[in-house]
Amino acid sequence: MSEARAAKARQANPNRRKEIAWILYDVGNSAFTLLVSTVLPIYFVNLINSSGLTGVDPSAIWGFATAAVTLCVAVLSPILGSFADDVGRKKPLFFFSAILGVIGCAALGIPMGWVAFLAIFVIAKICYSVSLVFYDAMLTDVTTPERLDDISAKGYAFGYIGSCIPFILSIVLILFTEMPMTVSIPVACLLNALWWFGFTLPLTKEYEQTHFIRRSKNTVRGSFKRLFSVFGKKEGLPNRKGIILFLVAFFLYIDGVYTIIDIATALGKILEFSDVTLMLALLLTQIVAFPAAIVFGKIAARVRNDILILICIVAYMGVGIVGVFLSAEWQFWVLACIVGLFQGGVQALSRSYFAQLIPAEQSGLLFGILDIFGKGASFVGTILYSTVAQLTVNVVVPFRVNFGAIPIVCLFVAGFVVFVFAARENRKFLFARKASASAPEAPSDEKPAPESEPPQDTHE
Repeated sequence: MSEARAAKARQANPNRRKEIAWILYDVGNSAFTLLVSTVLPIYFVNLINSSGLTGVDPSAIWGFATAAVTLCVAVLSPILGSFADDVGRKKPLFFFSAILGVIGCAALGIPMGWVAFLAIFVIAKICYSVSLVFYDAMLTDVTTPERLDDISAKGYAFGYIGSCIPFILSIVLILFTEMPMTVSIPVACLLNALWWFGFTLPLTKEYEQTHFIRRSKNTVRGSFKRLFSVFGKKEGLPNRKGIILFLVAFFLYIDGVYTIIDIATALGKILEFSDVTLMLALLLTQIVAFPAAIVFGKIAARVRNDILILICIVAYMGVGIVGVFLSAEWQFWVLACIVGLFQGGVQALSRSYFAQLIPAEQSGLLFGILDIFGKGASFVGTILYSTVAQLTVNVVVPFRVNFGAIPIVCLFVAGFVVFVFAARENRKFLFARKASASAPEAPSDEKPAPESEPPQDTHE
């Protein structure tokens, strides 16, 4: 009976196995994300303190390291993404970058000084981020346009809840056992690395690259030509203006999202919140984000996702404003809940919204460009936060003000304004494409081209 139900489900949705495998990778890599957002910043601050280094803000050093990662990834992403659009390239590039990230995650647990720890962190985070470029570009291959919002949201949702399992085991090892940190941290890093590796394998097995550009005689040169001409040829990229406006808006508003993720724990540590509060509050974020992301994916079937993205941006404006005056642990708990409600929604809907705007056969290149704007925003955000935090470290005011959060709020406001214009432009494009797809085809004596014929690359 179960086999009959499974066969019926496969018939109703032939992409089901691919969709599940794609979602599972988010479950795996999110363990590393949570480790980077919670355990590693705390461990890094402890390494700084034990080294005797004075006169610096540890959260600022962590922010500068994160900024270095995002700058490297912003340079690499579009180049590798364009290369991955060639037939047969996406899977091996994805697997190679993911495995290097797994190895780096495990190596972070090796006892070392803070400089060596920071260097390995940078390498591991770069590999992790590059793997996500290929992973996001796979979305158009594993599902249909109608299911993009739902599958993208489920990726984030199950990533949030799935990552809680190795995270809970990690905090039990670190906080509730008698193991010294030199033992518990290596075990936690190895545990998260194995978790990440295990959930990488299903996608490697099930994924098939269905949208691609045929290899030219010189693959590298052809990839660079596509990269540098993608916005130069108006006829080669439909809705060019709408895509550019979205990229600018995305650059502005995702800045705050990524920066909050990157510096929340380090900021809490500077405010002398307890390690238990920092870890459990961020665990709460993951738990709240699980149903919230799924709900956003379902609502997107009835409400335009551009409207939902605007709602998320407004919510993050509020988070940023409260963050400026954050001083008490209970406020940190409240912010953790609010972030959980909207974090998955804004990330998942932005990913699926962009996937609807771009040609599927250029998804690697264009998601690589999206990553420039996403990682570039994170670079700007962490640099702004770190610079302002360091410059104001000795500023005394009558009440607590986290000056580093002020420019982040400004960028959310600017992102909201630009996205309004982007949504207006893209709405016309999506409506016209939907109307064209639903219009009856005119009779023709010509034999239609086979559906399986992929687009040809004309670059030599």
